[in-house]
Parts: sequence; structure tokens; C-alpha cells
Amino acid sequence: MMKAIRYGLLGLAALALVLVLAVLVRGLTWKAPAYGEARAALAPPVAIDEARAAARLGEAIRFRTVSHQDPALNRWEEWDRFHAWLANTYPAAHRAMTRETVAGHTLVYTWPGADPALPPLILMAHQDVVPVVEETRAAWTRAPFSGEVAQGAVWGRGAMDDKGSLIALMEATEALAAGGFQPRRTVLFVFGHDEEAGGSGARAAAALLAERGVKPLFVLDEGGLGLTADPLNGRPMAMIATAEKGYATLRLTARGLGGHSSAPPDQTAVHALARAVDRIASAPFPKRFDGPGAETVRALSAEAALPQRMVIANDWLFGGLLTRIVGESPAGAALLHTTIAPTMLQGSPKENVLPERATALINYRIHPRDRMAGVMARARRAVGDLPVELAWVEGAAEASPVASTSSPAWDVLAALARASLDAPPVPGLLSGATDGRAMNRLTPQVYRFLPIMVTPAELESFHGVNERLSTENLNRAAGFYARLIATTAGDLRTPGE
Repeated sequence: MMKAIRYGLLGLAALALVLVLAVLVRGLTWKAPAYGEARAALAPPVAIDEARAAARLGEAIRFRTVSHQDPALNRWEEWDRFHAWLANTYPAAHRAMTRETVAGHTLVYTWPGADPALPPLILMAHQDVVPVVEETRAAWTRAPFSGEVAQGAVWGRGAMDDKGSLIALMEATEALAAGGFQPRRTVLFVFGHDEEAGGSGARAAAALLAERGVKPLFVLDEGGLGLTADPLNGRPMAMIATAEKGYATLRLTARGLGGHSSAPPDQTAVHALARAVDRIASAPFPKRFDGPGAETVRALSAEAALPQRMVIANDWLFGGLLTRIVGESPAGAALLHTTIAPTMLQGSPKENVLPERATALINYRIHPRDRMAGVMARARRAVGDLPVELAWVEGAAEASPVASTSSPAWDVLAALARASLDAPPVPGLLSGATDGRAMNRLTPQVYRFLPIMVTPAELESFHGVNERLSTENLNRAAGFYARLIATTAGDLRTPGE
């Protein structure tokens, strides 16, 4: 008996030794995925007039194309004025392209290529901006719609999100067209008018292009960007989002007897609603180290210290540990699962009146491995027998497909990102929603990347106080787009072309 126990212990020790050696060997020899190798030949840089581009972005910011949740509050004449300004400001681009207006104010430009058989390129930005919160207006260093150029930046609402991208695209196109560039591949520009309020314009543009049988080589919209300090190593990185999470808002409706609050029933509509919200929020989706979010961590591990590389290289063993580490912060956790965020509650209009109807809204950002049907089923299971109705609010969208990181399109984007931002390109998952998701009906190859390099402080100004874009970043973005068009619409080939 003792001999059997001794042999058993020796066997376990040998097994443990083999496991430790396997972990060490894999950690020491493992190479992080190389997403930024120079596999694409790029067109030469295109000169952009930085000061002129900055002045034009300042002018664009002064058009108050503010999207309100209620479209009736929008000042549509601002969009009309902006459209006229674009035509006057970029004459060479407008001579080279045709322009259509879709869904009232979304713009679709077509720059026809010499070879119409080649799949076109679609580049996107949006015209609208979010409102300025009145309580914060006094905290702005410069007026939020001044478009002032000062301290090396253009200031104002929309500078980064997303008029900076739109103006950079137009500057790139103007420079190319004025220089006599003629694309071989058709280039399409889609400038949505209501991205900040649901993106109906982009969906209408996608429907129009689908009717015409457009099958693009790839689509590029805003989304990922360059960070001066990545979360793993504190070094620069260029995150190109290959997917975005789904966006869906669940409406919960509870009904009950109205009346005076002095004689309430055992369960009011508000009581049932509160219990339902709590049950749903208390049953979070499990976190898993997989998908585009995990690919970001794997890519960054190339620059990580040996202990970190050891863990990441052996995620088959340390997946649970990685999930806990990455999921410690809200931003990290969002990469690993579908998130649940109760956001709005509505009941009685008066504190001493029992509501006959109470509602709540829960916003989900759906991970690519989940689907809306499964999300709804999970919510129904959580609510159980509570007298609450569940329904999706209009505008819900599934998570996008994951774009390829081994395609000619990725190779060009990655090479340009490295050349423009001097940072390693890595794939990633976008938690926010963009107009780009509308184009997934045309192709799964939708990438989301704004080619700028920002500090954490600058990043905080998205939708916030003192939004601004450095003139260096504006010039960088315009140069990126110009080289992208010159490269992709010039010589890039896909299999079978």
C-alpha cells in the first residue's frame, strides 16, 4: 500500500514538473501575434497644409449640427449651411466626386475609379455632435462652438468626435484631387447626419448602397485610436477596432393599481419594477478571456515583462487569472462580456400618487459572442414571475462581425497606423456604437480607427468639457487618409482581382 502511495506521489510530482516545464518553455519561446508587420507597400506621404486644415476645422465646428434625442429640437438649417460650406471650401474634391443626400441630411460622395470592377473603398465620418451640458458651459476654457485655434489645438464640440475626422477626409481628398490623382478603385464617403442619435442616416445610406449591389473591399469609420500609454505596458499603441459591441436598450414596464399613496397595495408597479431591475442587474454575464478584447492583450504582450508574457502565453491555464486581472476595471470588464446598465426610471408624476404604469430602461452593450435573443432570454429568466413586460427599444443592433486581421486591408491599415502614429497596431473591441455597424450588411470587413494619438487627458474631452484636437493630430489624420486612398485605390489587390 505504501509503495503504491509513494509511486502515486512520484507520478503527481512528475506531472507537476512537466506542467511547470511546459509553462516555462511556452512562456520563454512564445511570440505575441504580429499584427503590425510591414506586409504592405504604401504610397508616398501627401503634403497637407496644417494651418489651413486647422482653420477649416474651426469653421466646421461653428456650424451647430447638434443631435438631440428628439429630432424636432435639431436646427436642420445648420446641416444645410454646413453642406453648402463643404462645397465651397473643397472645390477640387467636389469637381472630382458626385454628391447625394440621403435620409434628409446624410451625405454620400462617390469618387469613381478607373476600374469599376474593383470593389470600392468606403470611408466614413459623421456630421453631428452631442449637446453641451449647460451646467458645464462655464468650465470650458474656450466657448464650445468657437472653433478657436489656440495652444496648438482646435477647440470646440466635435473637434474629435467627429468633425475632425470628416475635415481630415475632405482635406485628404482635396489635396489628392487638386494634385491630379485618379483612383483606380471607386472611393465612397458616407457622412452620417445623426450618429449621435441612432444613426438612421447611415442605415439609409447602407440600404441605398446595398440596392446598388455595392460590395466594398472594406469600410473604415471612427472608433479606435492611438493612446500614448497602453493599459498593459504604459507605452504607445494604435488600437484598430475589428468589431463593435451590439447596442440594445431593454424597456421594462410594470403595471399596477393607481390611487393615493396613503393606502398602497402590497406590491405597487414601482415595487415590481425595482425588483425586476435588481434581478436583471444582479445576474451579470460571465466574463471570458476571448474575442477581440483578448487579442488586444495578446498583442500588447509583445512589449510586456516576462512574468506577464508567461501568463498570457499560457492562457489555456491562466485564463481565469487573466479574466480577473483584465476585468478589475469597468473598461477592462467591458471587453470580456456583455454589460448591463440600468439607466432610466419613470413612475408617478407626483410623490403621493401611485402610478398605474412604471418603466425602466436597461442599456446593454452586447459582446460579439452573444446575441440579442439570448440576452432577452436571460432577462426573462431573471425576472421570473414578476408582473413586468420586457421589450427592446427601437434601434437595437446585434454585435458586429469581427473583421479580419490577416487581409490586405488590415495590412495597409496596420502599416499606415505604425507609420503615422509611430506605435504598434493592435486589434481591439469597441464598446461604443458607430455608424460603421450599418455597413456590416455590405461586408464583415468594417474597421474602426481614428488615426490620432491622444493622452488620457485629451481622451476625457470626448463628449466632455474642453473637447479639442491638436493641429498635429489633424494633420496626421489627413495625411493618413490621403495615403490610405492613394495606396488602396491605387495598387492594392485582393485574391481574384
